Amino acid sequence: MTVDHLYKDALSLLKALIQTPSLSREEDKTADLIYSYLQERGVNVNRYLNNVWAVNEHFDKSKPTLLLNSHHDTVKPNPQYTRDPFEAGEEDGKLFGLGSNDAGGCLVALIATFLHFHDQADLAWNVVIAATAEEEISGFNGIEALLRAPEFMLSVGLSSTTGEAAGLYKNWSGIVGEPTQMKLAVAEKGLLVIDCTAEGVAGHAAREEGVNAIYKAVDDINWFRTYQFPKVSPTLGPVKMNVTVISTENKAHNVVPAACSYTVDIRVTDAYTHEEILDIVRSNISSQVKPRSTRLRATAIPMNHPLVRAGLSLEIDYYGSPTSSDKALMPFPALKCGPGDSARSHTADEFIYVVELEEGIIEYIEIISRAMRLHRS
Repeated sequence: MTVDHLYKDALSLLKALIQTPSLSREEDKTADLIYSYLQERGVNVNRYLNNVWAVNEHFDKSKPTLLLNSHHDTVKPNPQYTRDPFEAGEEDGKLFGLGSNDAGGCLVALIATFLHFHDQADLAWNVVIAATAEEEISGFNGIEALLRAPEFMLSVGLSSTTGEAAGLYKNWSGIVGEPTQMKLAVAEKGLLVIDCTAEGVAGHAAREEGVNAIYKAVDDINWFRTYQFPKVSPTLGPVKMNVTVISTENKAHNVVPAACSYTVDIRVTDAYTHEEILDIVRSNISSQVKPRSTRLRATAIPMNHPLVRAGLSLEIDYYGSPTSSDKALMPFPALKCGPGDSARSHTADEFIYVVELEEGIIEYIEIISRAMRLHRS
């Protein structure tokens, strides 16, 4: 297929995806759509839960493998939408609709790229496409579940369904489709969310009774607000902390609260592990600290990786991304890159420029082709 044919096909698929609601954990209909789309184009397609994947026709397990991945779930529509979020409206070179930018444009561009390589013989790398679920909620039934699924492992030539994922996928690399304006996100901040509880003593507000847990929480919150981690990542900058939720169980105004809970969003760089961050936090505040998860680690792909070198040879800029993605859940180096703009993600009247989609397909194909040539050399 020509690039023009791939682009027009991809645009039609993106419109169909926009018109098919696919909120996180409710992606079954878009999984059906993607499955049928690939099947109709002669691809031997597979599905696990709401994750759809396929491998290139001449898959050779002795070769390295490149995973092309993006997600087909979306957030809930922003309440400030002025358009129907599930209408794929095209206007002034823009395609509007929920998920058009994050990350439908990336997904269909990667599917088009996979179809370009699908039946080519003698590729330097195998190419696998995976359209996955639950990315927007960092769920457990998306890319993480797929990479551990026995049927997926068998389809990509992995004989063991146990053991450490990093060992099984040692010859793998990835491209994660997220809207980066096709810039190379060579590093990505991790996410650590912690729930904290400041403990006081209940009492009547009219008398000098109790210990106000809110005041204790405020002291700790001020530490989060002002503390600066000494190590700064060259690509990701400093660790960022923000207190985003605060509450007590009080319903009455005249009770000194015995406990005050608050949540901290911490964007971790590759200068620290999650465990190091937790040690620093606990040594500086009096509140109890409980991490929700330590899964979303900061990641980086080596600058000498063929994918990065290929992108740089095309004079594409690189940067460290402040947002997390499914890249954090991959046990192998991955480059985050895709058409669209992260600034449009989760906004009202979300859109992608249709020219971004076409250019994205062209650049994906060129980056991968150059990377394969670099690998061979």
